[in-house]
Order: sequence, then C-alpha cells, then structure tokens
Amino acid sequence: MAARQKQHAERDAEQRGEDEPAGAEQVDLLPVLQDDDGGYRDRDQYAEWGGDVDGKEESEERDGDESLPEAEGGSDQGGEEDDEKDQDGGEVDGGSPGTRSLASVYTLAPLMNLGEFRSGFVLELSLGLGILSTGVVAQDRVAAAVESLPAIKKIDQVAISPDGTKVAYIVEGELSVAGVSGGVARRIEHKLAAREVTWSADSREIAWLGDLPGDVPASQLWRAAADGGDLEKLADLKGYAESPRYSPDGKKIAVLYIEGMPRVAGPLQPMTPLAGVVGEKIYEQRIAVFDLAPKKLTQVSPADVYVYEYDWTPDSKGWVGTAAHGSGDNNWWIARLYAIDGGTGEMREIYKPKWQIAEPRVSPDGKSVALIEGLMSDAGLTGGDVMIVPMAGGTARNLTAGMKASPSSLAWTGTDRISVMANVDGNSGYVLMTVAGHPESSNWKGWTGEELIATSTEARVPAASFSRDGAVSAVVQQAASTPPEVWVGPAGQWKQITHVNETVRANWGESRNVHWMNGETRVEGWLMMPKDYDPAKKYPLVVVAHGGPSWACVSRWQEGQMDDMRAGSVLGWFVLCPNPRGSYGQGEAFTQGNVRDLGGGDYRDIMAGVDAMMAQFPIDGKRLAIAGHSYGGYMAMWAETQTTRFAVAQAGAGISDWLSYYGLNDIDEWMIPFFGASVYDDPAVYRKSDPIQFLKNVKTPTLILVGDRDGEVPMPQSVEWYHALETMKVPTQLVVYASEGHHFYRDADRRDYMLRTLRWFEEWFGKVN
Repeated sequence: MAARQKQHAERDAEQRGEDEPAGAEQVDLLPVLQDDDGGYRDRDQYAEWGGDVDGKEESEERDGDESLPEAEGGSDQGGEEDDEKDQDGGEVDGGSPGTRSLASVYTLAPLMNLGEFRSGFVLELSLGLGILSTGVVAQDRVAAAVESLPAIKKIDQVAISPDGTKVAYIVEGELSVAGVSGGVARRIEHKLAAREVTWSADSREIAWLGDLPGDVPASQLWRAAADGGDLEKLADLKGYAESPRYSPDGKKIAVLYIEGMPRVAGPLQPMTPLAGVVGEKIYEQRIAVFDLAPKKLTQVSPADVYVYEYDWTPDSKGWVGTAAHGSGDNNWWIARLYAIDGGTGEMREIYKPKWQIAEPRVSPDGKSVALIEGLMSDAGLTGGDVMIVPMAGGTARNLTAGMKASPSSLAWTGTDRISVMANVDGNSGYVLMTVAGHPESSNWKGWTGEELIATSTEARVPAASFSRDGAVSAVVQQAASTPPEVWVGPAGQWKQITHVNETVRANWGESRNVHWMNGETRVEGWLMMPKDYDPAKKYPLVVVAHGGPSWACVSRWQEGQMDDMRAGSVLGWFVLCPNPRGSYGQGEAFTQGNVRDLGGGDYRDIMAGVDAMMAQFPIDGKRLAIAGHSYGGYMAMWAETQTTRFAVAQAGAGISDWLSYYGLNDIDEWMIPFFGASVYDDPAVYRKSDPIQFLKNVKTPTLILVGDRDGEVPMPQSVEWYHALETMKVPTQLVVYASEGHHFYRDADRRDYMLRTLRWFEEWFGKVN
C-alpha cells in the first residue's frame, strides 16, 4: 500500500507539470532556525549572517578536482570551526555537548514563491551557518556522492493477463501492454497518470485508476481493450480508491473506495491535524461496484466497516475480505476474514485469526480461502504462514508449519495448487504447493534468487503476477546494483521484456548476503561494500536497522527510500543491514522471536553481526555508526543506551518512550501482539525495552529526524529524545519536516534526510582520534 500512496502523491505533481510531488508545487524547503526563546530567524536575518538569498554561489570555486576527497581530508575536524560562535554568543556547532546551539533544533517549513531562492538553499544555509562542523570540502564530498547516484524510471506495477499471453505494466504513470512472446509494447494513450491496472477474466480488457490533480484524493475508473481501443471513462471517484478488479463473469468491476476522504489512506501518510471533536468522523473503506451494463457505481459493503483487501468469489456474487470496524489506520491488526454478499452487503465472519492476515484468495471451486497469517507489524509488509480456511467457516489449516521461510504473496493456479512467493533467508523464493501443504522440513523446496522479485519497483516483499494456470508469471526484478525491469516467463525462468533502465549503472560497491551466529541463533543480513574496496585499508561501518520490526532487508534498488545508504558506499563505508530475530526469512518462529523482548535478542543479534563483520573485513572499530527509521529509529535509540561502541547515530521517527508512545500514536493495536498486553495492563514489559529508562547511559552524538504529521511514530517521541539528550549534554540535533508523515513523500525532503544523515556521520567519523 505504501508504494500506491506514494505514486498517488507523485502523480498529482505530474499532472501539474512539476518535478515535485503534490503539496510541494509552490513550496520551498526553508530551514527555519528556532532560537532559545521559541522565535524563528527570518530570511533577512539569514542574509545578515552572510547567506546568499538570491541562490548565487558565494564560496570560491574548487580547483578543478571533481573526485570525492577522503573523509579525513579537506575539512577542519575539530579545529577553528569548532570555536565559531553565532551572533548571540552561542556555539553554532561543535561546542560543549549540551549547549543549546542555534542549529540544535529547526523545522523544514514550506515557503511560497521564493523564485531563485529555492535553488540549493538547504545546502547553502548549512554551509553559511556552519550547521555541521565539517568543512565546505567535506560537505561538497557528501553532496557529490548523493548527486552521483543514478536516477531510474520506476515501474509502478506489472500484471499478466489470465491467459498468460500479454502483460500490462505502468512506468511512472504511463500504461503499456506487451505480448509475452515479444514484439513492440503498445502504450495506452491517456491523459491521467495510471495506477493499479487489472485484467478481465477473458484477457480482452483492462481497467485502471487515473489520478486527478488536486490537494485531496480523486480519481477516475477507466477501461480499454487490450490493444488500447475502446477507451472509456467509467466513473468519477471523489475520495481515495484502490484495488480495482473485474468480476469473473466480466460484468462488473469492484474497487475499494473511501468517499470524501481528505487524504490518501494509510498510516504512513501525513495525518490530518486534530481539531474539533476527535473521532467524530471516521472514513471507512468500502467495496464499491461499477456495473458495466447500466453504467452505475454502487457502494455495497457496510458503511461502518473498513475493508482492507478482498477477492471475488468464482460465481461473481460476492467477495471474501479482511475487515474491521472503526478506524482503518488502527484496526488492520485485528481484522477478521468475512464473506460479503454482493447484493445486500451482508457480512458473515469466516475466520478470527490469532495474528494478522493478508492476501485472501478464493479457490477456483469457491470452497476454500487461502491467506497469509503471521506476526506482522505493518500493512503491506506481509509475511507469515499460508493458511487454508473453509468458505463455510471453521478451523484454519497451516500449509507451511515449520517452513524456514516467510510467504508474502500467493495465487491459486489450479483447483488444488497454490503458487507462493516468499522471503527465503533474505532472498526471493517461489514454490508451487498443493492444498496438502508444504513438506514438514526446514529446507525450502523451491526456486530462490538474490534479486527482489515483486510486482513494482517500490515493493518491500516478494510477489508475482500469475496467469490463471500458473504457467507464466510477470515480475519486476531488481537487485542492489541492478535497476528494475519487467520480466516474464515460467516462475524462476523469467526473461526480460523491458529496457526502461538499460543505461543505468550502479556506482557503489558490491552487496553481499552475509550470515553469522549469535550463540545458537543463525542470523542473516546484507552487507554493502565500500566503492573501490581495498582490503588493505580500514573503513567505517554503518549499521542500518530496518523498520517493522516484521520485515527484512533484501537486495533491492533503494532509490528514494528512507534507508537509502548507497551514497555511504560511494563515500567509502561498509553498510550492514541485518535481519535479526523478529525479521522475515527464517520462518514464523523466528519472526515471533522478539515478542515481549523488543530490544533484547534482536539487539544482541545486531551486535553479533557487527563483531562478525569486523572479524571478516577491515572495519575501523572506532568509526561505527547506527541508523534507522521507524522501528529502526527505535533500535538506534535503544542501541545507544546499551553500548558506547557507536561513534555516531541517526534516529528517524524513533520510539524513545514506549509508555508515552502508546497514548500518542494512531495505531496502538499493533503493540498488543508484540508486548502481549496494553501498556495500561502491563507497563513493566514496556518499561524494560524503553530507551528513556536508560537515558543516562547515552554518550553517542545523535541526529533525530521526523515528520511533523507522523501518526505511526508521532513527532513528540523525537522531541522527547532530543530534549533528554540535550539535558544529558549529549551532542544532538533535531530536524522536523513540515507536512510529512511517517514516510516522506516529497523528493526534496527525502534528499535532505539523506544529506543530513551522511553529513552527520561524516562529521563525527572525522572527529574520531
């Protein structure tokens, strides 16, 4: 869902003819520096400090050497620059650790119509004010590394026709159809950016959503013949819509629809600020049906239930769906499986799961439902076991019990056959199983590959689009150093059919799947080598803790992601992304290994990985860093309370205080499966994993980054950690991004996030003796 939400924002901008996503079309990102009295320095004062408000370069030109300088070279590490003062006498940077400096806390706020002022302003302000104590050359080195990263065209979706002869795919909003056997792809000419294409059962038609420009979600439902003819607008959808699907008889198209929704749905999105009576208005996502004969759209599922996912029954008379009453953002974790009548909307509960459920798929005979159930921390980050539930209701049967892998998507490809994609020890995997289940074995009985095999560039877990009989599938294939392309063919034997990124080449180091032991626990992860690696040299190591925690690092092209550390490799650093217990890839028991133990075994697994990498590679033990966003941000905060081994840390949208977090976030239902009880019933289990309880152990300089409208990990968690570290006189800096949520949707904000992180690491690596 996260990828679809991001696409919606970017396409709004595209329809305006802009380079930036919606909400940023006339917005410049101006760091507004908050002073000790809570006021803000303005543009004029910036000019008084020597800043270039007209966007012109004031600094001297470099001497023609375009190569990236060494980390230790060209900067005044700990020298005169550390003694610079601001106009009020406070230290700009590098002073005593607890000093409230001018640059300690500031907000990236939107400003309107600044003309040339927008060009490079964030960078110039950082240079002009000395926000970072590294010198200009070192800052140019980081910026050059980031600018050197090649851009790609993103493949939003791929979908194969049921008969397996054609494939539809969307590249940055442009919809095309190609033959599986080859030939020239036909572009479907359409003025709106396309999203979420679906095929009719007879493979003759496609339908999709076209997003309209504007500040609130609105889209149109379109259809066309597979050759692009008979293009027709079917419906206007004023609100957020997703997941269009033809009925098996081809007479209707269903869609998930939130009428009047003021924002794109999902907890990753920027939340609407609270005002008025809280909770008075709840927007529910319903199944709406467009009947192709009378050309009429009707909302069918109940108005008080939020439907997350659905699948048509073979008789076209209804659906199965995962759904819950109340807030859609919060209640995904307690959703149940229902049968939904297509005429009356009546819902009949089929299954109440123990954990979270996703991917409900009805068998071809209509007698069973296959789904994935497991401990999942986020909608869209699917992993667990494959379960079979009778359509009539009853006991679910586990088809993958004990399997050392984490299924993430599935499709019925026969009356008793299910094609399953999974994370297998950090790799993508495919297996065809029968309803009898996967053999009881610790070994994976299918294909595996290091590439991420999925259905879009921004997918986070393995997936594929299968033909009706499963003989052919379509995927977006990518790896850490291989840009995404569309591939089709028998599963595991795909052939490339697009070349949209054929000129793109990675300019960073090799990525390796690595393993280590923590006692008797086998742990896996991905290590990116420094560019131009020389085993005779010593290098820093950056540990990137992934979010979730139910997720995993995989081999994927990371452009635009919050955990993108490719530039770290370009700068000459090792980058380790570990998959400790709690992650996907080694079976459900491993994923549940951190229940009631967050920050326990998973932290120890990570530190064992640091030791293992240091034993195998030339890593400078004095220049270790840890970074992460979301649960990764929590892990960074937690790690610095448990060890002083890290020279520097970055915490993006981290959880600093589990007790206060419980009452602040918009999705507290996610916490019950992991802690076993609410914070009100068992505060002790939260307290033992709480960074704020161990605050006085922290010595690590920490950069804190967060969006001001984050509902998953609200901004006050970052403010609390910043205030605590400052009080303890630990070097720290807090950056708040205006109008951003848990995931950042503005390209400029994501770039700034990366620049600040890398510069923070560069600064503190340079101060190590």
